[in-house]
Amino acid sequence: MRALVARLDSFGDVLLAGPAVRAVAARADRTTMLCGPRGAPAARMLPGVDEVIVWDAPWAGFDPPPADRAGVDDVVRRVARRAPDVALVLTSFHQSPLPTALVLRMAGVPRLAADCADHPGSLLDVRHRRAPRRHEVCAALDLAEAAGFRLPEGDDGRLAVLEPPAPDGLVGEPGYVVVHPGAAVPARRWGRERCAAAVRSLVRAGYRVVVTGGPGERELTAAVAGGGALDLGGLTGPAELARVLRDAAAVVVGNTGPAHLAAAVGTPVVSLFAPVVPAERWAPYGVPHVVLGDERAPCAGSRARVCPVPGHPCLSGVLPEDVLAAVEKLTGRVPGLDPAPEAT
Repeated sequence: MRALVARLDSFGDVLLAGPAVRAVAARADRTTMLCGPRGAPAARMLPGVDEVIVWDAPWAGFDPPPADRAGVDDVVRRVARRAPDVALVLTSFHQSPLPTALVLRMAGVPRLAADCADHPGSLLDVRHRRAPRRHEVCAALDLAEAAGFRLPEGDDGRLAVLEPPAPDGLVGEPGYVVVHPGAAVPARRWGRERCAAAVRSLVRAGYRVVVTGGPGERELTAAVAGGGALDLGGLTGPAELARVLRDAAAVVVGNTGPAHLAAAVGTPVVSLFAPVVPAERWAPYGVPHVVLGDERAPCAGSRARVCPVPGHPCLSGVLPEDVLAAVEKLTGRVPGLDPAPEAT
């Protein structure tokens, strides 16, 4: 059986689909993932994925392209060449799977499953009703099971990625704290000055701190790292970042892709969580974590990309001392103090 899993959103969204992908791959002879350009690097890191089809769909992503027939015809041809027998369309709780389902029907996929609140006509064979308040990981697994795919025995259902490469001495010995100040949209960022203050607080407490960010965030990471932390801004691709996060004692990060990558490599997360989407659906999954932020702020549930409330109150009340306390809780040690040597 040839299977396809579609998840057309961002890096973190694709990582959250990982357990459902493994459930599908456990029964399929070949598993293809259809995803957008921002999610493709994550798809290539997922266990169980044999092939990735990248398509920038006009109804997904932060800056979708115009809808045109040529683009749709192209992805229909690419999917049809793989001739999948079944496809799962994974979406967030607020998205419709029907545009993607229509494209896959046009590609000849004979069996389609998706969570769907709208009447699907003939577009879906399995119309699943998503349970309320389910985390994105659990909701995707629920859909997979409804379509006949269960996790194999021994699979704990947590996030996972393929073994990341060694970081070639980028960070030295494991046990540092990572601070990742960036986020895909402004509403989910804590702010440069607050991140820099948190780094200073962690360094004063005796933690080694590593600051990470993408190629476009080098100015940000340099400012946040200051003179006390190691600045890796722009120096790590997704796979290298996975290894840096894996060897960390804890990661301080907003609700963005690296938070889920940290969870996928088993590292505890201090989550600076702007409640523009609900933490119950998007918090770090399957690892110890502390969520910081005001979940009752006026922006809650707005899905805003730019904070709609002056002063960014959902995160402005989080102090560097709060971050330090959360790191101490997750690392389980008094920072800067090694256990005293035994008397001889």
